Amino acid sequence: MATNSPFPLRLTTLRKQHGLSQLQLATTADCSQRHISFLELGRTRPSRDMVQRLSLALGLSLRQSNELLLAAGFAPIWRESAYDAELLAPIREGLNFMLTQQEPYPCLVVDRRWNLIQANKGAAAMVAFLVGPLAPGQAVNLADALVAPNVLRPHLKNWSEVVGYFVRSVEADAAADGTTETATLRDRLLSYPDVRQTMAAASSQAPGAPVLAMHFEKGNTALKLFTTIATFGTPQDITLQELRIECFFPIDATTKQRFEAWASARTQAEPRQ
Repeated sequence: MATNSPFPLRLTTLRKQHGLSQLQLATTADCSQRHISFLELGRTRPSRDMVQRLSLALGLSLRQSNELLLAAGFAPIWRESAYDAELLAPIREGLNFMLTQQEPYPCLVVDRRWNLIQANKGAAAMVAFLVGPLAPGQAVNLADALVAPNVLRPHLKNWSEVVGYFVRSVEADAAADGTTETATLRDRLLSYPDVRQTMAAASSQAPGAPVLAMHFEKGNTALKLFTTIATFGTPQDITLQELRIECFFPIDATTKQRFEAWASARTQAEPRQ
């Protein structure tokens, strides 16, 4: 194998990131430890099939699998479609159904770095109430909006609890994908005022509730919501594998009534057909 090939180092790095010994990786990939050793030393060139088996054994994402194929000198096999591509029209239709079904409560579609792709009316109503309406086509990064000092933070009463949990999830993403872009997002979030100090001072006390809800408050209005995050079960496209669908649910009757009132007001304001 060519001495300047990036594959040996990339394989070694991925194996160590996943906390596997050469023997453990070899067992999962159905090969010998000697073969893994030779691959990491650059003494053996992997076949395309072997790279795919290693990707599965390491639990790599489709993007990472493509990168490992490229490092080994093979063409990538997984497609990355534009979200608005005609090929993804049935997927967008399904997501639109989910967004609509979630009404009057918020639902968002984001990419793997929390860039907003799509939102329903319930989400737009909540954002407009808290920080004002978004301009059409305005780029929004939900990670920045949550962690930065001047967007959602002034209205998020339990920001210190939520920010620690959220930033740790981004740290886990950065460690898992090993990309400069996700690492840059992590570092940017950690650079915001009070974030590192808040995470360092996080209480080790056992949680009293079954889920960490987000407690927003503005004026005399309080919103308490918990969230769920869904992903595609069998993605064959990088774009789809990296999408997250986040649904918000009220945790008390007051919050439920507030969203129902906003939905009712929208209905009354819409022109009659």
